[in-house]
Amino acid sequence: MSDRPAGVLVLVVGPSGVGKDTLIGGARKALDGDKRFSFVRRLVTRPADIDLEDHVSLDLEEFAAAAAAGRFALTWQAHGLDYALPIGVDTDLTLGRVVVANISRHAVPQAIAKYPLCRVVQISAEISLRAARLAQRGRESRDQIVARLAREGAALPADISPIVIDNSSSVGIGVTAFVMALRQIAEE
Repeated sequence: MSDRPAGVLVLVVGPSGVGKDTLIGGARKALDGDKRFSFVRRLVTRPADIDLEDHVSLDLEEFAAAAAAGRFALTWQAHGLDYALPIGVDTDLTLGRVVVANISRHAVPQAIAKYPLCRVVQISAEISLRAARLAQRGRESRDQIVARLAREGAALPADISPIVIDNSSSVGIGVTAFVMALRQIAEE
């Protein structure tokens, strides 16, 4: 018997402002009650903003203590913050679930090394729409948003063929495309 998890870890990636959390939240609602799916909340060393980003906030000391206690399945750093996925990911994968998580692109190789049964869903959106979404968050100045949009994100490994979803249209269209992709992954 293999000690590899039976489920699939779906890594949702894309630059800031493409609507990853919106699509994940919509899919969570659409698939509510379907026990094949589990949606993971990231842990981040940043204050929670319920309206803008779905995560659990920890201060640096709490994060370090949780990491030392082995309570994280995966950790990475981005934009000066620490991020993690909770250890419950391992349980859900062992139970054969499709586990959906928003992670940074540069953490994909680490995730795949630990969880070989991964699929990557890359979310994109038109740059003008991303700029408007980032401005709406109110976390960054105009100059910081311009710099963020100009910064090229980490490339995915060459051997990864992501499912690409353009989230430039309505939320409903984006969520529908994402839910269809998740159902396809569950059937594979």
